[in-house]
Amino acid sequence: MQERIQKYLASCGIASRRKAEELVLSGQVKVNGKIIKEIVMIDTSKDKVEVNGKIVKPVNNKIYIMLNKPVGVITSAKDQFNRKTVIDLVNINERVFPVGRLDYDTSGLLLLTNDGELANKLMHPSKEVNKIYIAEVQGVPTLDEMNRFRTGLKIEDYITSPAKIRILKNKGKTSIIEVIIHEGKNRQVRKMCEAIGHKVLKLKRIQIGELKLGELEVGKWRYLNEHEINYLKSL
Repeated sequence: MQERIQKYLASCGIASRRKAEELVLSGQVKVNGKIIKEIVMIDTSKDKVEVNGKIVKPVNNKIYIMLNKPVGVITSAKDQFNRKTVIDLVNINERVFPVGRLDYDTSGLLLLTNDGELANKLMHPSKEVNKIYIAEVQGVPTLDEMNRFRTGLKIEDYITSPAKIRILKNKGKTSIIEVIIHEGKNRQVRKMCEAIGHKVLKLKRIQIGELKLGELEVGKWRYLNEHEINYLKSL
C-alpha cells in the first residue's frame, strides 16, 4: 500500500503529520537505510522506516493522556539540554508525544497521545478548538484594552483572531484574568497580554474544548475516559 511518509509516521505514533514532516525535512528519517529530506511515498508492506535510528511500525493500541504540566518542564519528547520533559512525567511503556505545546514557564492541561491522525486534526486551525487560560498579569486591564484584545491584536507578523478576556479578580497591582483563544501560536497569550500593556506573571491552561483539567494535581497524569476520547474523535 502506497502512503505519504508523514501519514505513515503519524500512524506509528511518532508525531502529528505536521511534526512528522519536520522530522523528514530535518534528516531524521530513513527509508530502506537512506536518509530522506523530502516528502515521499512509501510502500507500507515492504519499506523499512527508521526515525533517529529506530525502526517504526504502526501502533494498534491508541493511548490518550491528560497531564497537568508543571512550570519548568519542556513540552517535547526529548530536550537537547537534558532538561526534564513532559514524557519524563508519564511513566508508561508506550511511546507518546504531546499534542501542541505549553511553554516552559506555563503550566496546566496538556494532551499526550500516540494517535498522530487525531493530533493532526486537533491542532489544525480549521477546528477552532477553544483553549481556556487563567493568568495573573501586572495591573488591571481597562475596558478599552480588553475590547482591543477581543477584536484582534497585531503580534509580530500576524493579527490574532477574535478572543475572549474577562477579569476574575482585581488585586490592585495585579489581576487574575481568564483568556479564551482557539489559535495556538508561540507564546500567544503572553504576547497578547503584553500588547495591551499587561505582562503575564503566571499562566495556566485549564481547558481544551470540553476537556477540563479539574482536580488533577500538578505533575500528575491520567488516561482520558471513553467520553473524552469520543469527544476528541468527533471534532
